[in-house]
Amino acid sequence: MAIKFELSFDGFEADDHLLDFYDAAQAMVGFQRSLAITTHLVVNGSVITQAPALKNARIYSEPPEAGSWKSTAIVLTGLAGGAFALGTAPRDTPLGHLISSAYDYVVLETLGVHVNYDESLGQTLENFKRENPQTPLANLRETQFDSIIEKCEVPIRDMHRPIIYSETASRAVITSAVEGKLVQVGPELDGETFAYVSTTNRGERPQPYEGWVSSYNINTFKGRIYVPDFGRPIPFTLTEELRTPRKIALITTSLNANARDRLHEDGRRYFDAFRNESSSGRLKGFHITDIASRQV
Repeated sequence: MAIKFELSFDGFEADDHLLDFYDAAQAMVGFQRSLAITTHLVVNGSVITQAPALKNARIYSEPPEAGSWKSTAIVLTGLAGGAFALGTAPRDTPLGHLISSAYDYVVLETLGVHVNYDESLGQTLENFKRENPQTPLANLRETQFDSIIEKCEVPIRDMHRPIIYSETASRAVITSAVEGKLVQVGPELDGETFAYVSTTNRGERPQPYEGWVSSYNINTFKGRIYVPDFGRPIPFTLTEELRTPRKIALITTSLNANARDRLHEDGRRYFDAFRNESSSGRLKGFHITDIASRQV
């Protein structure tokens, strides 16, 4: 299976087909690394931290095209040790569409654009699993995507370098080839998306909230909690003091109750948390300091 992704810059010197060499190189490394981390999860069902650990897939680079500043990556996959070969399957195969959808989800969430997992990537995964029940994809979970979103923050931040550091471009766009046409992946990269991904400021004191846990990773003590005040699940991490069996049980029982019956009263939790915000004040997540099943 082969699918193309393109990262293109324009504005300033990029319109004359020039970019600062160092910043362009770092942007390409970030592009490849974020693609590799996402592709590995989709193809193998596990999370990696470094691009060289990518298995059952390869990412190649095409020569730059004349008249533009565009980098093209070709992702080739060989599930279960299969051979890598160009043209083995069209780009709009179900797996190609799934990889494109997964990368779109990762870039969007990394840059602060919330996507309803169940109605977007989760539904795409369910459709794929029904048609391909023997693949490793059958075990993919939202918490795994939460994990790679965290690991893709630095690579996606580095993709902004020509825009922010040398200012040899004003914006960038990622596209993928799906169903015979190019579609945009994630939002346009610019100064605002860089500000979101590059800076996290913590509030001065914890504030009270209430919500329902929608995902949780028992290994990292991180997850997402749906907060009605914001109308969406918000990423969270637990302080060291909360990582006890009793407090974690409040997280997992909320998750189980919410999975059985969305927003059921049994799953409601009251918690205090520091706000993690971008430099512009946008909420990025919570650092939870206390949690209870009843309002104190």
